[in-house]
Amino acid sequence: MAEQLFSKIRNNFGETSEEKRKIEQLWTIEQGGRTCDKYVQEFKKVARGNSYERRPLIKEFKRGLNGAIRRKLAEAEKPLSTIGEWQERAVRLDRNQRKSRAEQRVLERNMAHPEGNCKGTVGSCARSCSSTVREPT
Repeated sequence: MAEQLFSKIRNNFGETSEEKRKIEQLWTIEQGGRTCDKYVQEFKKVARGNSYERRPLIKEFKRGLNGAIRRKLAEAEKPLSTIGEWQERAVRLDRNQRKSRAEQRVLERNMAHPEGNCKGTVGSCARSCSSTVREPT
């Protein structure tokens, strides 16, 4: 009988410390420079098996998002109510933002090196322009 009691105590304390560890991870997890997809994957893994539900869980998810994504979510016309909705919308916004940045870089590169005006490069331009510049002598 005493062994059953000790077993229950060990199980309870083990679960409590595991839950405490997961809650502490929720408090510190952040998106940082990684994609929102990766942040959501890690968040789901850490959130699984702890006592956080609904609003507290959403609050921790939002806290860990990059500021630009968090602001766009806050400005959304249709309010989000579930953690799944928050995660889905955040991933979509992050993908759109990354795609937009990549397109902007391409546009800026094209503006800096229009065909036939590839000054400063030796050989052909990186864009494969028909222009060729000779090495200075």
